[in-house]
Amino acid sequence: MRHRARIAIVCVKRDAERLPMTQTTNRFLDEIARLMNDAAGVAHGVKREADSLFRNQAERILNDLEVVKREEFEAVKEMARLAREDNEALKARVAALEAELRARPPA
Repeated sequence: MRHRARIAIVCVKRDAERLPMTQTTNRFLDEIARLMNDAAGVAHGVKREADSLFRNQAERILNDLEVVKREEFEAVKEMARLAREDNEALKARVAALEAELRARPPA
C-alpha cells in the first residue's frame, strides 16, 4: 500500500509540472491544509517551550556547579594581566633602586 501511494505522488508531481496549477474550492482540502498549518504552529510552540525548559535546566545546573560566566572570567583575566604588568614595573624599579644603592659609596 505504501509503495502505491509513493507512485501516485510521483505521478501527481509530474502532472503538476506539465499543467498550470488550478485553484480549487474543495472544503476537505482546505480543512486538511488548516489542520496542517495548526499542527505546524503547535510543533513550533512545543519546540520553543522545550528550548526554554532545556536552557533553564542548564542554567540551574551551571549555577549549582558555581561555574563563572564568560564575562566574569574575561574581567578577572584582564585584572590579572594588569597586575602582572604592574608587578613587572615594580620589579624593574626595585632593581634600579638597589643598583643605585650599591653604586653609592658608603657614608
